Amino acid sequence: MEIELKSFTPAEQATFRLRALYEGAGYRKYRASRFEEYALYQEYQRFLPDSQVITFTDLDGKLRAIKPDVTLSIAKTAQPAAGECKRFYYNEEVCRPSRESHTFQTIHQMGLESMGAVDADEQAAVVRLALQSLAALDVPTVLEVSHMGYLTGLLDALNVPAEARARLLDFLRAKNAHELRTAALDAGLDDTAAAALTGLLDLHGPLGATLTKARAACLCDAQRSALDELQALQNALGEDGRGTQLDLSMADEMEYYNGLVFTGYVAGIPRAVLKGGRYDYLMQRFTPGANAIGFAMYLDELERLAAPLPPVQQQGGEKTWLNIALPKGRLGNKAYKLLAGAGYSATEDYNDTRRLVVENPDACVRYFLVKPSDVAIYVEHGAADIGIVGKDILTESGADVYELLDTGMGKCRMCVAGPASARERLKHHELIRVASKYPVIAKDYFYNKKHQTVEIIKLNGSVELAPIVGLSEVIVDIVETGTTLKENGLEVLEEICPLSARVVVNQVSMKMENERINKILAGFKTAVEKRK
Repeated sequence: MEIELKSFTPAEQATFRLRALYEGAGYRKYRASRFEEYALYQEYQRFLPDSQVITFTDLDGKLRAIKPDVTLSIAKTAQPAAGECKRFYYNEEVCRPSRESHTFQTIHQMGLESMGAVDADEQAAVVRLALQSLAALDVPTVLEVSHMGYLTGLLDALNVPAEARARLLDFLRAKNAHELRTAALDAGLDDTAAAALTGLLDLHGPLGATLTKARAACLCDAQRSALDELQALQNALGEDGRGTQLDLSMADEMEYYNGLVFTGYVAGIPRAVLKGGRYDYLMQRFTPGANAIGFAMYLDELERLAAPLPPVQQQGGEKTWLNIALPKGRLGNKAYKLLAGAGYSATEDYNDTRRLVVENPDACVRYFLVKPSDVAIYVEHGAADIGIVGKDILTESGADVYELLDTGMGKCRMCVAGPASARERLKHHELIRVASKYPVIAKDYFYNKKHQTVEIIKLNGSVELAPIVGLSEVIVDIVETGTTLKENGLEVLEEICPLSARVVVNQVSMKMENERINKILAGFKTAVEKRK
């Protein structure tokens, strides 16, 4: 009996198709051991997605680890000779920490590595295989490319201090122009330099047009060299590269990649399904003079393609809807009024319905009304494309979303507060107890910014009570007017950061529906400006 491919799951179908694709391109299957000597991961820790690995002592007394990565093992064993290019593909499971479940999870990867004499033609061939890998899924996809040399060249040309770069890159990854500029100025950059850095966020779009735009913004030879390489890639791909996007603000995994990088996205899947790029520095640690390029596809993510549409999407017919998550309450009401004023009102009275979902069929916009603390979660996981969320909630959640607009609504401050007597203990970095509803923010402030060791106590409400009854010396909390603090004999001792409502967008939605989302954001921004 002949079995049709469509009877398999999307991940299984992809496995069959990718195997045929990679073997047809001359790649040989690499069979990795499930375990690897822990010393390998210990030595090359900075090249791993996460430093945490599961270790155990083997029967021979050696410390081993369940492999968190395949590329390291291949790079260690490949050992290409001078002028030789070795090509491998793999179909393996790796074990990595999960932020969502706070435990380890297995991740099914299928990918390829080209190691040794990797020239421009070989690089283009690998990117072409990445494009073909996405095309094999038979759903709308986008491949986005960048070059680490353009970004590092800019940072060097602007003389950005080494100690400030990590924070700037965090804002760059989040597409957070407002805080990126503020952080640049705080790092000692002048207005011109800060503008050049935030200008990276505008360098995205179709490959050819964005290359032209980027050349006009170049400040150094390193940037021009990176663009020359991207231009050569475009020429080599030809028609195969049609639809490829360029995003020069891409700043992921800079420790790992040193040149060309690329990421693949699939409609209906809320995070990237393909990641790859040049990793010459890592390869040269094992084989001097050798270069390397490769990518991995995350097959587990593909299972979403087989899931039935949720009821709310089934009701939408053939239209492609944009889903907006609004927080219940005063902030959500304000945001909706601004969106309605920009032409995106729902057909039902937003304030006169008990429904959790309201729609504007003409604009193909749908609103979800959710608990404020859940907005970022809906957006990160792709249930909503856009969300309005307080900066406090967004920071505390650590949601992996794009933060595209500071609305200016709901302005307040995150502060350290307590009795006046605690001020000296803060000044001298004494070991104290800190009570807060925001333990992540509190930990980041004290440990990473103040470099002060504290004991953090998580509370869910009435945080002002903690120093009064001796549970803690100080608190970390939102301060709007300070009235509640004064009434309880407390005061603001240190300010952590300003807060306001932010517009966040799902990363894949931004790639797949860029024009429509930008149109909504432009209308919303105009409405915000008029309100001021």
